[in-house]
Amino acid sequence: VVHGKRSLVSKMPGDWWQQRANLRAYLAFMWAHPGKQLLFMGQEFAQGAEWSEAHGPDWWLLDPAYGAEADHRGVRDLVRDLNVVYRHTPALWERDIDPAGFQWIVGDAAEDNVFAFLRYAADGTPLLSVSNLSPVVRHGYRLGVPDDVQAWHETLNTDLGKYGGGDVTNPDAVKPEPQGWHGRPASITLNLPPLATVWLRPA
Repeated sequence: VVHGKRSLVSKMPGDWWQQRANLRAYLAFMWAHPGKQLLFMGQEFAQGAEWSEAHGPDWWLLDPAYGAEADHRGVRDLVRDLNVVYRHTPALWERDIDPAGFQWIVGDAAEDNVFAFLRYAADGTPLLSVSNLSPVVRHGYRLGVPDDVQAWHETLNTDLGKYGGGDVTNPDAVKPEPQGWHGRPASITLNLPPLATVWLRPA
């Protein structure tokens, strides 16, 4: 992010829409993954220029008079919402250094470019994080889940229109089926937005 390494958004592949979508997906993946979050100034609103110790961030990117302001505001708003949900979701931080607080569901779906894992709070309440890092919608994507959750609901989706995404969502509660998958006793099917991360909690 400095001394020629470029900013996160400028490292992402694809056109400007895909670069921002990739950045949003990555940020939500990082917030959900064990460990602490680190961003250089300016990354929270998709600044294209790399960070510099010689001057401040390019705040003008958030000026409503700037034509692409909405693109940068969407990423900024996502980071704000990530922080809000993080603070109110103990599964994301309570067992950060406890191996029992994290379980992979999908870590090897190379053909699909999908990662999915569970985080657990101290009381056992889970959060499911699913990242689709391919530029296509994956309709009816089946994921193995525990059989002790009656239903799941989206608590965060980086593809929402307010963040600059395409609004591919799972608006209704998602109920598990008694069909084993990914080594789990039950499974759910989700519509996975392109280049996006979705978080789900028990409904």
